[in-house]
Amino acid sequence: MRKTLLLLLVTTFTFSLMKGQDTIPFIKSAQLSAWRSGASDTVYVLNFWATWCAPCVAELPHFEKLHAEYSQKPVRVVLVSTDFRRDVDRRLKPFVERHALKSHVVFLDEKTPNDWIDVVATEWSGAIPATLVVQPKKKFERFFERQVHYEDLEKAVQEALGQ
Repeated sequence: MRKTLLLLLVTTFTFSLMKGQDTIPFIKSAQLSAWRSGASDTVYVLNFWATWCAPCVAELPHFEKLHAEYSQKPVRVVLVSTDFRRDVDRRLKPFVERHALKSHVVFLDEKTPNDWIDVVATEWSGAIPATLVVQPKKKFERFFERQVHYEDLEKAVQEALGQ
């Protein structure tokens, strides 16, 4: 009986870990500002993407690898969806589940990109994919307005960590 119960618990726990994120939090640009300007020791890797963007989807494995490799460090990978609000339930949530994304996925709930693009980077044209690596306490920022490779991400994170 104990072995069966233990097996059931382990299986349930493993399945819940494999399943990915259940809910997609909606955030406002104020959250982006908080990640950029707080007094945190955390390195935030903020990737702006959409399910319909082929280069965005192509680079997702790099963010997932970074999330796994730096899970024991003060590094937080956040995949900021810029999909349409109407597509969150019918497109974004199934995409996250199907790809079993482990990085934290949020939906940027702003009516117009003009309200938040400059909050991310004043030099940003608004094209995606785009990634901001920031460590607020050290005032470290590295912005990529292009598809990134794992080596780019890791180098920026290591610099932000002071390694």
